[in-house]
Amino acid sequence: MFGVADYWAFVVAVIVFLAIPGVGNLAIITSTTKGRIVGGLAATLGVIVGDQVLMWLAVAGVAAVLTANPALFGVVQYAGAIYLAWLGILMLRAREGDAPVLDMQPRRFFRQAMLITLLNPKAIVFYMAFFPLFVDPARHQGLLTFGAMALTIALLTFLYCVIVISITHFAADRMRASPRVSVWLNRIAGAMLVGFGVKLALGK
Repeated sequence: MFGVADYWAFVVAVIVFLAIPGVGNLAIITSTTKGRIVGGLAATLGVIVGDQVLMWLAVAGVAAVLTANPALFGVVQYAGAIYLAWLGILMLRAREGDAPVLDMQPRRFFRQAMLITLLNPKAIVFYMAFFPLFVDPARHQGLLTFGAMALTIALLTFLYCVIVISITHFAADRMRASPRVSVWLNRIAGAMLVGFGVKLALGK
């Protein structure tokens, strides 16, 4: 289909990768908790836009440039690590009654989710390694093939995030009445963000 070798295996692989815990999932859950369904959908759009940018940069060969230039890769890597850790520390320091770390305005959820996605340079390398696994050299149709793969990832990401948003919203409505629970959710999410930042900074 469109030059994609074993399209349905590609779909299954994308779903598996979506379900792996990471900063994208955390951004969706946190945004839904703070901004309800609108906030979750805004963050979803941010993740999708960020992913699409990284995918097309990978297609353009940026991954090869980053891999060949460790200094440049390091700069982007540490920028992402610092941003994630900064968000995490803000959430860890939150106290009962404090303003939320993430602004309640949907445009902020979109921007933060997109930045979290874009500032993970390993995603570019991942897409550069992932795409060739499902490209049929004999039937490859150039940009049409990569476009079909990118669109598939975007649609699956949206559907997956809608499920995560629904579950999170259902739970958040029952916990939102307790400020103490919100504080601890903030701290858990903050610790996870700091952990992702440290992992990104120390990763090879």
